[in-house]
Amino acid sequence: MALCSKKRPPEEERRARANDREYNEKFQYAGNCIKTSKYNILTFLPVNLFEQFQEVANTYFLFLLILQLIPQISSLSWFTTIVPLVLVLTITAVKDATDDYFRHKSDNQVNNRQSQVLINGILQQEQWMNVRVGDIIKLENNQFVAADLLLLSSSEPHGLCYIETAELDGETNMKVRQAVPVTSELGDISKLAKFDGEVICEPPNNKLDKFSGTLYWKDSKLPLSNQHMLLRGCVLRNTEWCFGLVIFAGPDTKLMQNSGRTKFKRTSIDRLMNTLVLWIFGFLVCMGVILAIGNAIWEHEVGMRFQVYLPWDEAVDSAFFSGFLSFWSYIIILNTVVPISLYVRYVLSWGLCREPGCFLGKLFSPKVKSWRRNVGSSSFCAVNIL
Repeated sequence: MALCSKKRPPEEERRARANDREYNEKFQYAGNCIKTSKYNILTFLPVNLFEQFQEVANTYFLFLLILQLIPQISSLSWFTTIVPLVLVLTITAVKDATDDYFRHKSDNQVNNRQSQVLINGILQQEQWMNVRVGDIIKLENNQFVAADLLLLSSSEPHGLCYIETAELDGETNMKVRQAVPVTSELGDISKLAKFDGEVICEPPNNKLDKFSGTLYWKDSKLPLSNQHMLLRGCVLRNTEWCFGLVIFAGPDTKLMQNSGRTKFKRTSIDRLMNTLVLWIFGFLVCMGVILAIGNAIWEHEVGMRFQVYLPWDEAVDSAFFSGFLSFWSYIIILNTVVPISLYVRYVLSWGLCREPGCFLGKLFSPKVKSWRRNVGSSSFCAVNIL
């Protein structure tokens, strides 16, 4: 899967020549392999822990655990904190690992789909991940488009074809695309094998409804627009076959440009929990400061008289330092103002279901920057077991 993550220099323009892999490879264009997963075996533990400790509650309980490991200030067993914390981290990690496993599985399924690619004048079955910029692909009715293609010819008159773009914009009605007139007659494989036109166009971007470029072939200079393009994720409909030239592949396709990186899921409940924990921790610090000041004053005014009977520890040499240690001791003693048991219950009930539509079912289909909502008379109910 090295092709999925190979870094390339930024582009100012895209140049793609048909049937010439050697020419196109010098530009180091991305292959057609995609990767939507977040982790691998080596990065899962450190990356997942880093993401989990962005939750304020997890960081708070880790901080509390560290304090409890210091014998000079701890009056409670560290065992009471580490067990719930490990339980929360483990449950969340298992859920994230499961989600990412299915992403890997989906990526593998998509990357291994078969497509007919014209190589050395012969149509060959190739996996999607092996498709390259400049390849000519044959699509048949009801097939998904493997990459962003320039339509060359089709079985319909005048190079027309019909596509469904539901995966891109949620629209289920058919859209019409038309080949450039000079290539619309290239329906024969022998003619396509001799096609050596070159496309110069805009660099990869996420604008689904815009494309600008120029096709150079046989002393002709032909302008290209979005009406000549078949984008990855579309489905060929009501058209027996068509041929297309790969312009953008893999992560450079408009579908993947819109998808963005897979992020750590954080719901409004998570954000509310973070805010509440910060406010409660601030209250806890204020209480600890007040009690520590009281301890320092008492040690200075009264406690000094009992040094013969109740001497300070060897590390304590002043009332101020005694108050400083007492501050951390009070933080530990009063830590229950942030109830870890309630947080564990929250993770068990909500943490296993972070999707917005978890309780409502799959009401919406995930689209690229497009959520279509049907407003009707139906009513929905979600039950919170917390």
